[in-house]
Amino acid sequence: MADLLLRTNSIVRPDKDRFLNEENPFEAMMVRFDRAAELLDLEPGMYKVLRNPEKQIIVSIPVMMDSGEVEVFTGIRVLYNTSRGPAKGGIRFDMNVSLDEVKALAAWMTWKCAVVNIPFGGAKGGVICDPLKMSIGELERVTRRYTAGIIQTLGPDSDVPAPDVNTNERVMAWMMDTYSMHVGHTVNAVTTGKPVAMGGSLGRREATGRGCMLMVKEAMAHLGMPVKGATVAVQGFGNVGSIAAELLQAEGFKIIAISDRTGGFVNRKGIDVLDAIKYVNEHKTLEGYSKGDAISNDALLLLDCDVLLPAALENVITTKNASGVKAKIICEGANGPTTAGADSILDDKGVFVIPDILANSGGVTVSYFEWVQNRGGYYWTEQVVNERLKDIMVNSFAEVLKLSQQHKVNMRTAAYMLAISRVSTVHRLRGIYA
Repeated sequence: MADLLLRTNSIVRPDKDRFLNEENPFEAMMVRFDRAAELLDLEPGMYKVLRNPEKQIIVSIPVMMDSGEVEVFTGIRVLYNTSRGPAKGGIRFDMNVSLDEVKALAAWMTWKCAVVNIPFGGAKGGVICDPLKMSIGELERVTRRYTAGIIQTLGPDSDVPAPDVNTNERVMAWMMDTYSMHVGHTVNAVTTGKPVAMGGSLGRREATGRGCMLMVKEAMAHLGMPVKGATVAVQGFGNVGSIAAELLQAEGFKIIAISDRTGGFVNRKGIDVLDAIKYVNEHKTLEGYSKGDAISNDALLLLDCDVLLPAALENVITTKNASGVKAKIICEGANGPTTAGADSILDDKGVFVIPDILANSGGVTVSYFEWVQNRGGYYWTEQVVNERLKDIMVNSFAEVLKLSQQHKVNMRTAAYMLAISRVSTVHRLRGIYA
């Protein structure tokens, strides 16, 4: 196609085979969006609405550092779509935060909330900083000034942040307190992922990893694969990867490889996940762990295993290494671990991919539960949280799988079709305000 454009129903869309920048997260997200929109025969006006974020906010964050010097950080918050409810999305503190990344993550949150059918829209935010080089006091001042900078969008009915990369319960507590001080009364529903003592939900910390475990079990059942002794390699041994590994092992899976930013370890006889978690708690990383043979993060992705669970970074499975993937199932614990260009390679190999917007939606689902509990002032037991999470995740897997089989598309495309259909339906019902 000479002009590298695909025109359908008067919509100009990027060619589905064009990957100008494979590692640009927003472009990668839009390639998947375009494919699903084409299959849904999405009308041109709706296509334009859903392809653009509602709000993009960039704020300067002047902070007095412990040294007495003033530093100015940059904060970003993107509200991608709020047609189905308040914006929902994490806050990350990282030097690699960029507007393109935050836009992509906000869009992913929009589709993620829709695919599991919870009444939230999508958002994401971040501050460009290196939290590992900052004191607790400096982190608190950055958090509170960032919160004040975006406070006009925040609120339990408008925009509800949560923890993400390099943020945690404490950061959410600071955000909640800052917002509450501005409005003059305690509003615990303005953030999720808070400490339980402040209205956080039981089961929230384990929710994303638990959701991954549930999705792997559903995929195994669909493919007729036995669970007992099935081998799993986990890239990323943080909150998501370690909990998913622990829960999968408890279900009878054999965890043969784990890794973090320092590298990884493989043991064909199986790794004792609880022992590895204990080691990380004591040493901060897996570096020096002696219960397996050393392996790089890149090599871990190419191990012969039944299940590969990338739970670390974006863009780790690309056109450069997808052909070497030997796993039968990929469960995307991280956001965007597979590039758009790698999708067709994995399809050709027959790899069953559980896409990120389904696989790791357990976290936002229990964040929704936390918000509901805060709003109602009535709190559930952990058993109730886990049961309701299972119901939503299992039902969502079945809905995506049904759509995948009906339209003869992979699970990622089916998930996008389901999500886009739900968001566009609400837009049609609400109409365009003018």
